[in-house]
Amino acid sequence: MIIGPEKLALLIKKGREPDEPDPLVIVPTPDITEMEKDGSGSIDLRLGTWFVNLRQARKAELDIGEHDHKKVAKSHYVRFNDKYYLHPGNFILGITLEWVRLPVNIFAYVIGKSSWGRRGLIIATATAVHPGFIGCLTLEISNVGEMPIVIRPGMKICQLCFHGVDRSDEVMVDCSQFIGYRKPEIGAVKVDTFAKMLSGIE
Repeated sequence: MIIGPEKLALLIKKGREPDEPDPLVIVPTPDITEMEKDGSGSIDLRLGTWFVNLRQARKAELDIGEHDHKKVAKSHYVRFNDKYYLHPGNFILGITLEWVRLPVNIFAYVIGKSSWGRRGLIIATATAVHPGFIGCLTLEISNVGEMPIVIRPGMKICQLCFHGVDRSDEVMVDCSQFIGYRKPEIGAVKVDTFAKMLSGIE
């Protein structure tokens, strides 16, 4: 069930109350008056100041089965009044300015804004935000157009849509490796038992 604009605005208001047991929290808080006026069923999120890109010269290939990808990753801090140039064919990780906390009965997903997509900027390839998630959202940003694109920290870069979840027990709380981050992370790709068996890995 998609959460509509009226209920979404109400959830954000309730999330600011100190006695709310399982709040929806977004910091900085969205403009609720503007949301109610526009009837928006999603919340715009802004681009943060940290970026990560892969250093191509360090390795000839990127093996997903390897655990330590931080050796090929480089972090960049970009101030709010500076520009980041994303060239055609380039890929970076970004982070949202907003810190998000989802209740255990709400699932969300990140989608790009059409104004960016029509210019060749793809915002997210891994879009799911699970119930109970806490932290800033990592964005997989790529330029599939033919011209360099200027992006700036603080600009609206994506939107977050919400679905209600039938169950609301604590078993569904997100316990993934990306909880609580304020900077984008490469993360580990785990080879599951079945894949190891197929590959003959002990």
